Amino acid sequence: MKKTLLLAALLAAVGAAQAQSATYAIDPTHTAVIFEAKHFGTSTLRGRWDKKEGTVTLDKAAKTGKVEFTLDMNSLTTGTGPFDGHLKSKDFFAVEQFPTAKFVGDKFTFNGDKVVSVAGELTLRDKTNPVTLTATNFNCYQNPMLKREVCGGDFETTIQRTQWGVNYGVPGIPDAVHLLIQVEAVKQ
Repeated sequence: MKKTLLLAALLAAVGAAQAQSATYAIDPTHTAVIFEAKHFGTSTLRGRWDKKEGTVTLDKAAKTGKVEFTLDMNSLTTGTGPFDGHLKSKDFFAVEQFPTAKFVGDKFTFNGDKVVSVAGELTLRDKTNPVTLTATNFNCYQNPMLKREVCGGDFETTIQRTQWGVNYGVPGIPDAVHLLIQVEAVKQ
């Protein structure tokens, strides 16, 4: 009898722990990925990717998670067609050969219930390097229209583009590229 009760208690504990993990789908209408790069030390060039998708698995109790986020590199836009074409060319992102970029992060750092960073790997131009996204804001709320929980925030990082083989214009156009990620994901 004691073994049966102990087994039942263990199974209940495992079930409760698994119930804490939730999957969220990236909401593309409330998600943006923006890049900023200095141009010959004079001004800041900015652009964004309009098509993105992904999922986040989050376990706030265990302080763990995983994010998989994919960008359609051909959806890059700066607001200037010829510049977009140059960025999509072999000089920069080579989108015909490498149509997507992907971030997979599974090392979440929390402060209480708030995510403060996500470390993982960014694959761009078929090269994969470690990247840590730092949260400048994070929150979860009950969306009144969707009647579901939504979690998200603002994240940022600075990468050295030459690590991914994007060498055009260095050093006139600096190696450092600042990424700003605004993301919201809906609980499934």
